[in-house]
Amino acid sequence: MKAIQITATGGPEVLQYRDLDVPTPARGQVLIEVRAAGINFIDIYFREGRYPSDLPFIPGQEGAGVVVAIGDDVTAFYVGARVAWCGVQGAYAQYAVVPESRVIRMPDSISFEQAAAAMLQGMTAHYLANSAYPLQEGSAALIHAGAGGVGLLLTQVAKMMGAYVITTASTREKAHLSREAGADHVVLYADTDFAEQAKSLTKGVGVDVVYDGVGKTTFEGSLKALKPRGMLVLFGGASGAVPTFDLARLSTMGSLYVTRPTLAHYTATRAELEWRANDVLHWVEARKLMLRADHVYPLADAAKAQSDLQGRRTTGKLLLIP
Repeated sequence: MKAIQITATGGPEVLQYRDLDVPTPARGQVLIEVRAAGINFIDIYFREGRYPSDLPFIPGQEGAGVVVAIGDDVTAFYVGARVAWCGVQGAYAQYAVVPESRVIRMPDSISFEQAAAAMLQGMTAHYLANSAYPLQEGSAALIHAGAGGVGLLLTQVAKMMGAYVITTASTREKAHLSREAGADHVVLYADTDFAEQAKSLTKGVGVDVVYDGVGKTTFEGSLKALKPRGMLVLFGGASGAVPTFDLARLSTMGSLYVTRPTLAHYTATRAELEWRANDVLHWVEARKLMLRADHVYPLADAAKAQSDLQGRRTTGKLLLIP
């Protein structure tokens, strides 16, 4: 099979397009013919070595396809089933083995591309808005990178829950996409101090929560945008790791809260995984959650895809097609 393999960590050049053997499913695993794979910042963290992984490995945490073989003791899936998964390495390939416990059935009416575009980022939006900081009717939320993959989905979920949503974007074109997703106000952060704007738009109070997947360049401003006892949900670091921070400052800035969550801990049980995945996929099926997957690459171009994502030259979801 064709696959992307990493034998040493580093830049995009370490993503090697290779011929590898088709894997065999072990006990409790299914073999999936991958029809579409999602590209996410976590893939870059593994490629760079920020997140450790045994070498060599096939990257990619998210995909959708058809079950073509099952291992012993698999009872919930059958050959021919249309499925999706996330949180397991190996999606940048024509075939992937995935534990049965991490696989989700797809609704018949949605495409493999839609499922691959929705799983990781959709469930991220779900846990951010429902669990990391549960939004309520009237909550004020600031969402960074409003035209990014998570940003577009999180904005839609937040609006479903009745929140007032402020987003940030780098260009007018991206701001337009964010407004289309439902943002009440978009701040062009290159022209305006987003923290000051957030305070102004909330009549000097500040927002209840900031959802920040950018990290290093937004961290200080995110804290300043919060109201007293507000929460910064730092779920990523697209601009780099946050510098060392004195926790005592949280008290002087208003008894603030900071959390650094990850999807794995919010889908740790089968019940929680099914709750989030089924909600997201059924929202897509019902057209309550609109996806943007404008950037589709052949598997061989995985290095270009990751470079485009890291360089913030894209909007919405990026997909690989084996």
